[in-house]
Amino acid sequence: MPELPEVEDAARRLRAAIIGRTFVTARALHPSTGRTLTDVACQRLIGQRVISVDRRAKLQVVRFADDRVLEVHLRMTGDWDIGRHDDPAPLYERARFTCDDGTRISFVDSRAFGVLTVHDPGAFKLPLYGPEPLDADFTAAVLLKALKARRGPIKPVLLDQRVIAGLGNIYAAEALWESRIRPDTPANRIALVRVTRLRDAIRLVLSEAPSARYYEREERVEESWRVYDREGKPCLRCVAPIVRIVQAGRSTFYCRRCQR
Repeated sequence: MPELPEVEDAARRLRAAIIGRTFVTARALHPSTGRTLTDVACQRLIGQRVISVDRRAKLQVVRFADDRVLEVHLRMTGDWDIGRHDDPAPLYERARFTCDDGTRISFVDSRAFGVLTVHDPGAFKLPLYGPEPLDADFTAAVLLKALKARRGPIKPVLLDQRVIAGLGNIYAAEALWESRIRPDTPANRIALVRVTRLRDAIRLVLSEAPSARYYEREERVEESWRVYDREGKPCLRCVAPIVRIVQAGRSTFYCRRCQR
């Protein structure tokens, strides 16, 4: 599932391809995508010049010169495939945009869960997100303040986008393993020294992600998870078996010996 590093990587590729370009065609190619990216919405993008592509949390925001906005949620398997307008169609193409220089931007999504929505000028508002974990203002003090207000177990709390923007299930598990914190520890009972360790671990796993992982188009293959999806395998730190529990409907993996 795309999380902050993958969404940022996709946004960078999209940014390099379409900034300053004008859309000459726009079309949804799948009924699921067409529920929000309607024919009328597509028509409103034609002739519009792209001025920026931004990421906030797991959201991509494409802004046009007329103040119109294309809001993009990759969801489970969404991504961008960029090529030329006359290239063969990529697998799982769900929407296609072409630009005035012949660039083709395809939204590919094997499960068709991704959502593309066009907002009229002035109508788009960002959700209420917490701090970006790789920004300088994401300090241990900021994280501690957010955690003190929440009594629930730390793992689901970390997935609350109002606490940390963009952190998802995989990297939350990885960060808790790095910081040696049990995923069911009450968030408001974690002392500053451990919160500092957690904050550093979050930044570490997110910073390492683009270079340490290998991604394929249809199925993301993770080569170097330290704890995620390793149920029954030996902990890379103490060789105790990794266990799996379910928290808030999501799988959590951790080491009972290392994480306390």
